[in-house]
Amino acid sequence: MNSPIGIFDSGYGGLTILQQLRKQLPERDFIYLGDNARAPYGSRSFDVVYEFTRQAVMTLFSLGCRLVILGCNTASAKALRTIQQNDLTQCSDTIGDGSDRTLLEQGYRVLGVIRPTVEIIGQLTESRHVGVVATEGTVRSESYNLEIAKFYPDIQVTGQACPLWAAIVEAGESESEGADFFVRKRITQLLAKDPLIDTIILGCTHYPLLMNAINKAIPQGIRIVPQGEYVARSLDDYLRRHPDMDRLCSTGGTVRFYTTESPERFKECASIFLHTDIDVEHINLSA
Repeated sequence: MNSPIGIFDSGYGGLTILQQLRKQLPERDFIYLGDNARAPYGSRSFDVVYEFTRQAVMTLFSLGCRLVILGCNTASAKALRTIQQNDLTQCSDTIGDGSDRTLLEQGYRVLGVIRPTVEIIGQLTESRHVGVVATEGTVRSESYNLEIAKFYPDIQVTGQACPLWAAIVEAGESESEGADFFVRKRITQLLAKDPLIDTIILGCTHYPLLMNAINKAIPQGIRIVPQGEYVARSLDDYLRRHPDMDRLCSTGGTVRFYTTESPERFKECASIFLHTDIDVEHINLSA
């Protein structure tokens, strides 16, 4: 059975996760789905993000994926737990083997990008003061604060919303003076809230493309933590620990791209992240 690993993002940022996954697991097949027609998700309500994310997950399941990674911090923060606890514990008339077993019992799984970063953060900070730069929705959800508290209750977490950063990346202005200005502004605000921060998590998958601007803005000695590398390592470990899923996920080394918006527009923006031409198909999400 051809069962690719699905990667979902509201837009393009998840392509940074896909890059690291393909680097870590080059033999695996992947499908990337961007809900670009309804992006961004960052300022949308929990209910709306959940519904949009549920539609995307079910669509990826219908395309043959048994394992889906939410390569979007907003979706991971606002929708992952509900999908895991509610949707995977239900039967489906359109997905699966048609039996009365739940999707969970049939081996369908959904994972996020927050947990892998959280699990490693205690090994990276010495001051035990951590900053998170992310979208407004991710910061407001306090998902990083809550998850880090479960693993490392001694760590103090401070969030800073960076509403323009993703737009700067998608506009192809990551190396511009404007990018330097807005990155410096938010980093300064974050460190003013807690000067003891020695580690900053990039809580949006767009932000690695702003690394040059971020490095200019941070004082010496502060560690920057992009997510892709840790998500890729975590998935590799997950497949080793779950041999049934490891066998289900196919190994043809292929990747397919879908977007809910214009394929031409997707190809143009994706080149900013991937630096290569790709084939893209339009898709409508399942209700």
